[in-house]
Amino acid sequence: MSRQGVYQEIAGGRARAWALAALSGSVTAVRHPLGFVCLPLERQGGEGVCLHLWSGRFAPAEITTSQIHCHSWDLVSHVLYGQVRNVHAVVTDAGPDATHRVFEVVSTADGDHITPTRRTVRHATGRVERFGPGQTYTLPADSFHSSVVPAGGEAATIALGRSRPGGRDLSLGPLHGGVHRVRRRPLDAGETAHVVSLIAARLT
Repeated sequence: MSRQGVYQEIAGGRARAWALAALSGSVTAVRHPLGFVCLPLERQGGEGVCLHLWSGRFAPAEITTSQIHCHSWDLVSHVLYGQVRNVHAVVTDAGPDATHRVFEVVSTADGDHITPTRRTVRHATGRVERFGPGQTYTLPADSFHSSVVPAGGEAATIALGRSRPGGRDLSLGPLHGGVHRVRRRPLDAGETAHVVSLIAARLT
């Protein structure tokens, strides 16, 4: 189903039913460096649909930058269960007193290619938004933030993305980090089945 079709399902109050139907199909889960498990469901041009699961039951992916990032695409996120905090970051350019460098992340089939930019910054925690089951929030491209769940908590969301022309995926990382690549590791069939069963059990 297209991004627009899923959006209409969410707007019509049918998100849980749609998610259950989507989980019954063939899907491979991937460990995401931002701390969740991603079930990619649809990709059409610059639009995409995924299910995201935050759970301590699965080994996390390697992260070489930080959780603070911004997308090249506009996000619509619908919480299926659990609580998700969208923590905005106030990022300001800085010189000798900088604490982080901005890295560009280019995702391809063989992994994330991560390149340091010339931009160095400091950041502070901005507005913190909390969302629970049945709530939907949006986040425009180019907005630095992190998505977190309470310690020990578990949450699942439907994530809808629409690319914005000229946008870049960026992440804050160490000042002296270099060019590198991070391979995204898929979960095996047994782990993927576990992910599907966990989400389905909370939706039925």
